[in-house]
Amino acid sequence: MYELEKGLVIRSTGSWYTVRNDDSEIIDCRIKGKLRMKGVRTTNPVSVGDRIRYEIQEDETTPSGQSGVIYAIEPRKNYIIRKSSNLSKESQIIAANVDQLFLVVTVNYPVTLTGFIDRYLISAEAYRIPAGIVFNKIDLYNEADLARLEELIYIYEGIGYKCFRVSAKKQLNIDQLLEQLHGKITLFSGHSGVGKSALLNCLNPDLQLKTNDISDHHQQGKHTTTFAEMHVLSADSYLIDTPGIRGFGVIDMEKPEISHYFPEIFRMLDQCRFFNCTHLHEPGCAVKDAVARGSISTSRYESYLSLMSEDNAKYRAAF
Repeated sequence: MYELEKGLVIRSTGSWYTVRNDDSEIIDCRIKGKLRMKGVRTTNPVSVGDRIRYEIQEDETTPSGQSGVIYAIEPRKNYIIRKSSNLSKESQIIAANVDQLFLVVTVNYPVTLTGFIDRYLISAEAYRIPAGIVFNKIDLYNEADLARLEELIYIYEGIGYKCFRVSAKKQLNIDQLLEQLHGKITLFSGHSGVGKSALLNCLNPDLQLKTNDISDHHQQGKHTTTFAEMHVLSADSYLIDTPGIRGFGVIDMEKPEISHYFPEIFRMLDQCRFFNCTHLHEPGCAVKDAVARGSISTSRYESYLSLMSEDNAKYRAAF
C-alpha cells in the first residue's frame, strides 16, 4: 500500500468524519472496519481533534465521487471523555488534542449544578487540560442569581480556575474571553440551553450557528448542536463546538487518584495524619478540617464524596 495521507478530523457525525488534510482540502471519511474492532471501548473510536491517516477511494455515493477510509489514529496528547449516556459500560470521547477547555454554565435559565461542573473539571485535570468556566446570561440574572454567581466565582477562582462573566445576547465581556483563545484549540462544552452556540457566534460572527430558546416549562435547553465540530477562529486559533450534555459520568479513575484531581484537596494531602488518608472517616484529616473551616467549599467536598461512592470503571488500557 502506498503512503497514507494525513488529516485532522474537524467534524464527527458518528459514521462519517469530515477531515481537513495538510493541503487544507476537505474529504469525507469512514472508519476502516478493523479499526472499529480493536477493543476500543468507546462509542466513537475517532473524535474531533484527532490526527488520522487515510486513503482515498472511489465512492459514487458522495458528490465528489470520492471518500476516504481511516486506517489509523495518531497518538493523542490528551482527550476529554465521559461515560456513554446509553451504554454504561462504554464511553464517549468528546474531543481530542485540545489546548484548553471552557465549560459554559448558567446560574439560572437553566441551572447548572456544581456537581456537573466539578465532574467536568476533574476530568480535565486528569488529562492535564487547562480549564476555565464561562458564566453566560448575566444579563438575565436577578439579585439572588448575581449573589450566587459571585459565590461560585469565589469558589472556583480560589481554586485556580479562570472565570468569565459574559452575556452572549448582549455581547458583554466577550473581548475578555476572546483574548484567551488566540493560538489555541479550545473546546467549549456545557448543558443544552446555556447559550454555547450563541457565544461561539459572538466569538466568530461568520459561524452563524443555529441557536434556540430554552423550554419555558422545563427550563431545559433544546439541542441545537447535533455533532461535534471544529471551527476556524483565526489563522492559528480553533473552536470546538459540542452537543449539549445533560450529565457527565466520570471514568478512567481509581479511588486513590480522585483526590489528586481536586487541586485544593491535592495541596493538602501531606498535611493529613495518615499518608493514605481517604478524607472520608480518618482522624487527623486536614481536608475535613479545611471543609469545617470553610477553606474548602462544602459543595466541592460533596462532589468528592459522590465520586468516591461510585464505581468508576477504568478504561485507560483501551486507548
